[in-house]
Amino acid sequence: MTTTAPEQRPHSSAALALKAVLLLAWAAVSFGVCFFARDLQFDLAGWPVNYWIAAQGAVLVFIGVVALYAWFMNRLEADMPDLEDHG
Repeated sequence: MTTTAPEQRPHSSAALALKAVLLLAWAAVSFGVCFFARDLQFDLAGWPVNYWIAAQGAVLVFIGVVALYAWFMNRLEADMPDLEDHG
């Protein structure tokens, strides 16, 4: 007895482009900014800015990426017709 996987909604090109842009932005912040963070040599609220960017900046950007992706996909799915079988 074989079972078939349920039909999946095809991703639109807008959703795939959004994924690519958000992943590139997250990678740039996670690796690029943290790599150059040691050059920032001033304090902000008693903490060195380079430490804050390396320790917290990438995490905050990741949370923003997830929130933006969820918001965009909710809007995209609301605009798509219902593809489920009702039979």
